[in-house]
Amino acid sequence: MAQRIGAHMTLSLDGFGTGPNQRLEKPFGDGEAENLHRWMFEDGDNNRDELAAGGAYEAYVMGRNMFGGRREWDLDWKGWWGGEPPYAAPVFVLTHYKRQPLVLEGTTIHFVTEGPESALAQASAAAGGGNVGIAGGVSTLRHYLNAGAVDTLHLQIAPLILGAGERLWDGLNVTLEPTGARYTRLATHLHFRVTSPA
Repeated sequence: MAQRIGAHMTLSLDGFGTGPNQRLEKPFGDGEAENLHRWMFEDGDNNRDELAAGGAYEAYVMGRNMFGGRREWDLDWKGWWGGEPPYAAPVFVLTHYKRQPLVLEGTTIHFVTEGPESALAQASAAAGGGNVGIAGGVSTLRHYLNAGAVDTLHLQIAPLILGAGERLWDGLNVTLEPTGARYTRLATHLHFRVTSPA
């Protein structure tokens, strides 16, 4: 089976993946953005079903802000999740700042300064033919979608209106073919095949 590039992201009803003014104290920004991911923790077994919908990933790519915010590296910083990341595979972080790989429980975080194409190529090689997940954030996912690199997109739409922040739809230029949908108590789960740029 050919390698597949998939992506998961939680958005508000108005398309925002984060609120405004992201910072160390408020990683999802101001307003109700911290409630975007309640479905992951409060929807019981349903969250496992949705997280598994894209299949297993053997490597991940993410943007710098998703790993650790827009600031100079603090070499003691191990990401928003601390020493126990939710990734059980290699992670490749896009950044302009060089840093040695960070070995954590179940994963190694690699820091890529050569751009998104290099990060994806390194993740694909690390996956050894397995699937690669684009973990976010919003601008990173939008870049890979517009580049035609993503095969499947899985969105969790939380019943919130944020009104400001980082909005996935702004500047997005792809064709999405629906392949599935269902709802849980705290989110509507939408699945798409990314067919081609619009």
